Amino acid sequence: MSADLHCHTRLSNGSMGIEEIISLAKSRGIDKIAVTDQDTIAGIERAKIVGERNGVGVISGVELSAFDEETGKCMHILCYLPEQPARLEGLCKHNSLVRGRATTMMCLKLAKQYPVTPELIKRCATGATALFTQHFMHALMEVGVADSFYGDVYNELFTPESEKNILVQPKFKSVEEVIEAVHLANGVAVLAHPMAYGNPEEVTALIGRFMKAGLDGIEVWHPTADENDSEALLQFAKKNKLLATGGSSFRGLYNKKLLTIGDYITPDQQLKELMSFKARQQRLLKKQAAEL
Repeated sequence: MSADLHCHTRLSNGSMGIEEIISLAKSRGIDKIAVTDQDTIAGIERAKIVGERNGVGVISGVELSAFDEETGKCMHILCYLPEQPARLEGLCKHNSLVRGRATTMMCLKLAKQYPVTPELIKRCATGATALFTQHFMHALMEVGVADSFYGDVYNELFTPESEKNILVQPKFKSVEEVIEAVHLANGVAVLAHPMAYGNPEEVTALIGRFMKAGLDGIEVWHPTADENDSEALLQFAKKNKLLATGGSSFRGLYNKKLLTIGDYITPDQQLKELMSFKARQQRLLKKQAAEL
C-alpha cells in the first residue's frame, strides 16, 4: 500500500483542487493520501467524501504554522487524524489573521519594487484561505517580471539574507503551543520536513526539545531530505520511539522541484505504526472517559 501523507490544495498554497488531487492520486496508484492544507481544516470532510467516491483513502490532516523562539524560525507541525478537528479552528483562525497582517505589509513592500497590486495577488490566490509566497510569485509572473516561481526574483524577495527581501514574520504560536493544540484535538503531532531547519546536529537537538513538549513523530521521507538524511531520521525515530511519516508536500504548479504525488511516501510498516498509535490513543481516551 502506498501512502502520500503530505499534499496541498488551492485552499492554501497548492494550485489544484481537492477533486484534482484525489484524481491524480488514483491515476498514480496511490492508495492513501493526507490532504494537509496550511492552517486550514476547511477541506477535511470534502476530501474524505471525494476520496471515498474514488476509492482513495483519505487521512485527515492539516499543516500548522508555528514559531520557535530559540532558533527564530517558522516551523510546521503536521496534525494527523484529529478526532475533534473543530478544536483546531481557533489556532487556524489565529494563524490566518497574523498571516493576513504580515502579507498586507508584504504587498505594500512589493509594490514599491514591482508593478504588482494587492488586488492582482489576491486574484492569483482565488480559492485560498490566505496569501502565500506562491501567490506573490504567480502575480509577478503575470506581469512579466519573473519567469518562474522559484528563481532569482524569488530569492531576492523571500530570502532573509537579501537586502531587497519583503519578508514580514507572522506572530505564530510557539511550537509547544501548537503541539498542545494538536493533542487537545486528539490528533497526532508530527514535525514536518525536519531537514529544512538546519544541519543534522541542529535538527537532532531541535527534535529532542520538541519531544519534551509531546511531539509524536517526524517526517522522514520528504523532498528536503536525501537518502542519507532519511535513513538517519528513521534510525533516530526508531531509537526514540517516534512515528515516522513521509509525503511529497505536493503543490501542483507551485512545487519547488519536479515531482508528483507518490514520489515520497510513508512505507507500509510506518503507516501501520501511525494507525496503531492512533488506535491506542483512542483506547486510552475511552478508558479515561469511563473513569470520570
